[in-house]
Amino acid sequence: MDDKEACSVGCDGMLVCTPYYNKTTQNGLIEMFNVIADASTKPVILYNVPSRTGVAIEPETYIPLAEHPMICGIKEANGDISKIAKTMNYVGDKIAVYSGNDDQIVPIMSLGGQGVISVLSNILPAKTVEICDRFFAGDVAGAAKLQLQMVPLVNALFSEVNPIPVKAAMAALGYCENRVRLPLVPMEKAHEEVMLKLMREQGLDV
Repeated sequence: MDDKEACSVGCDGMLVCTPYYNKTTQNGLIEMFNVIADASTKPVILYNVPSRTGVAIEPETYIPLAEHPMICGIKEANGDISKIAKTMNYVGDKIAVYSGNDDQIVPIMSLGGQGVISVLSNILPAKTVEICDRFFAGDVAGAAKLQLQMVPLVNALFSEVNPIPVKAAMAALGYCENRVRLPLVPMEKAHEEVMLKLMREQGLDV
C-alpha cells in the first residue's frame, strides 16, 4: 500500500522511515520525503532509525524538509543526543520532535521534544503518558525518576529485535497471539521469562 492508498482508506498520518538497502544520499532523502509529502493528504512524520535501515537523516537535512507543509514531525531514534540537539537548534521551532527510543524520552523532551512514539506504551500506556505529563507539568525530577524505573523493562523489550518482545508481551496480556512472520521468530524463553518478571514487577497480570 502506498501513501495515496493509505490516505484513501482512512489513515490519520504517515510515519515514513529512511530507505534500506538502497542507501541514498542526503539529497536523495530530501527528494524522497518531499515526493511522499506532496502525495499525502495526511500529516507526515519522518522516522530516523539508522540502526534498522542503515541510513541516517542528518540534522542539516531536516532544514529544507521542515518547510514542507505536510511534514509535521520527526520520530528521532538515532540515539545520538548531540545530533538531536543540533536538529532541535535547526528546526525545533518549525517541526515537532518525538523520542523514538523509550530510554530517551526525558532527555529529548529536555531539548524541546514533544513526547515519544513508543514501544513501552503498548504495555504500560499510563506510565508512559505519566513520564510526559510530569515533565510538561514542571516535575522534571519526577519524570526522570519514572523514566529510570522503566529502564530494565525497556531493555527487556529490546533484548531481541523489535517487535519480537513486545509481541510476546502483548500476547501475555491477552491482546494477540504470540506469532511473528519470518525472518522473525518467537522470543527465546530465557529472555521472555526476564521480561515477564519485570512486567509483573510493574503490576501487570502476566
